[in-house]
Amino acid sequence: MEMQEVIERYQPDLEAVEALLEQQVRSENPQLTEVNESLLRAGGKRIRPLFALMCSRVGSGRPDWLHVLAGAVELIHMATLVHDDVVDDAATRRGKPTVRAQYGNRAAMYAGDFLFGRAIRMLSDIPNRDIHLELSGAIVRMCEGEIEQIQDLFNWRQSLRRYLRRVERKTALLFSVSCSLGAAASRADPQLVRVLRRFGYFTGMAFQITDDVLDFVADEQTVGKPVGGDLRQGNLTLPALHASTEPAVGDELRQRIHPNMSRNDVETSIELVRASSGLPFAKQLARQYMDKAMVQLHRLPAGPLQEDLATVARFVNQRMY
Repeated sequence: MEMQEVIERYQPDLEAVEALLEQQVRSENPQLTEVNESLLRAGGKRIRPLFALMCSRVGSGRPDWLHVLAGAVELIHMATLVHDDVVDDAATRRGKPTVRAQYGNRAAMYAGDFLFGRAIRMLSDIPNRDIHLELSGAIVRMCEGEIEQIQDLFNWRQSLRRYLRRVERKTALLFSVSCSLGAAASRADPQLVRVLRRFGYFTGMAFQITDDVLDFVADEQTVGKPVGGDLRQGNLTLPALHASTEPAVGDELRQRIHPNMSRNDVETSIELVRASSGLPFAKQLARQYMDKAMVQLHRLPAGPLQEDLATVARFVNQRMY
């Protein structure tokens, strides 16, 4: 099955979510509206709301606030992207100028805050305390993960476990709750909710590790931002961390990556990582997480939903292959 077939099957729901997003990003302040509408125009696959919509079909009910839930999840995702770009000093995302590049850091930070506020306002229409608790808990852990990433800049002594926890909080959590909350909204069996939560988690882990690999091997047109961006910021991801343990390249790699590094230092470091086993190691780990995601899907009742979820999971991770 192709991704486009899945999109077409859920197109009416996705269009309803998109209409909600267009409504929610508007403000009485014209510049804030302009900033937020530019975010919507920048696109995005809407994978998180799509997961929520898909997983809502595992249960017996379909609440009238399902689109609100899916839209709120996407607003939270958009807000984190805006804040990330400020922290990372990023000039482009998805091949287009970031909000901070167009409007400045202050406007970007408040735009992100505005989106968080809108998401909270949308969620207040959902009469389900458990959904509020799970989503708010995920946001807390996402913020903790971002702080840990800042603390670990240029830190070569961080462990694999710490890196994976950062990946979990930075990316996998929102994938996970998108799936579990969509299922919970439909009054699905609690066991199925747990299965889909784990499916989203493993898919999100694979997604972020793949993204970290692409930062070394893809071109700027593919990833929508400069290659080697993580290294330039001192954000040490799995390919570099693993490469640093190899005698052939590790010493030089650690010496070249520091707060005052030159452009040559970055370019040479990228080549050192490419010459190491760091990229194959990271690719293999991403595949292992994808395999775990597929195992979870086999615990669902056989049917179209199982196949649809597998198609989307493979689509968001096929960039590496």
